[in-house]
Amino acid sequence: MTTEHDKKEPDTTGHVWDGIREYDNPMPRWWLWTFYITIIWGIGYTIARPAWPLIEGATPGISGYSTRAEVAKDIEAVNEANAGATQELASIELALLSGNSELQQYAVNAGAAIFRANCSQCHGSGAAGVQASGYPNLLDDDWLWGGAIDDIAYTITHGIRNEQSPDSRWSQMPAFGEILSEEEIAAAVNYVRSISDQEHDAALAAQGAEIYLEQCSACHGEAGMGDPTIGAPNLVDAIWLYGGSEEHLTETITYSRFGVMPAWGEEYRPGGGGLDQAEINAVAAYVHQLGGGE
Repeated sequence: MTTEHDKKEPDTTGHVWDGIREYDNPMPRWWLWTFYITIIWGIGYTIARPAWPLIEGATPGISGYSTRAEVAKDIEAVNEANAGATQELASIELALLSGNSELQQYAVNAGAAIFRANCSQCHGSGAAGVQASGYPNLLDDDWLWGGAIDDIAYTITHGIRNEQSPDSRWSQMPAFGEILSEEEIAAAVNYVRSISDQEHDAALAAQGAEIYLEQCSACHGEAGMGDPTIGAPNLVDAIWLYGGSEEHLTETITYSRFGVMPAWGEEYRPGGGGLDQAEINAVAAYVHQLGGGE
């Protein structure tokens, strides 16, 4: 009769730790065959399909499959389906767009996607801008160059203070640090803060009133209401592109500001990346309906 002690001990790998030996048992055949099949499948996939990244591109595979080609095909199919609406959007007079609810909905949806891809980096994903950084909030009703839908489309096309388009929006505030003394600038700052209902030094504000009339009123108006047609901001509201604190206003008056927005018209971007007329109209429609458009 065979006893427990008569059974042959399995071979070991020779590894022993704390008296525990590692047996050299064979792997289950089903596991081995699965492993071999995955190796064969992996080699076949590498040969047939794009697989291994290289310094530039990747191994293409003999099947010619490309995920980029699939995406391009899908995009082409969508563009073909929307060709009629796109053509109509490119040629419509924007002031009449609101009268065509179906086309306007198409424009707003398309414009939202274009905005997220091209404009949100500066204006934010929600179009609220970045306070005190020179990236304007597109949700309010304070528009330096006009907030009518045609004005918005023009600004998108030509940009602001850039060298791409000869028709870009253009204005330039003098650096008054080269014109006024520090004391005069401090007085002007306090006057501006007084007309915008902010905390200020009344004595300095009284001195700054005369300085403002002599140096600033030509653009910003005697009452400080600004002039959107020349890009001169309203100084009496609570909307400040570069901040309305004493520190920010001192910096603005001393050194001036010169924010730049690129021209998005495709004719001004010969290397690509520009927007065609339908895309510009779509973005204008999207921005205009956010609530701040005039």
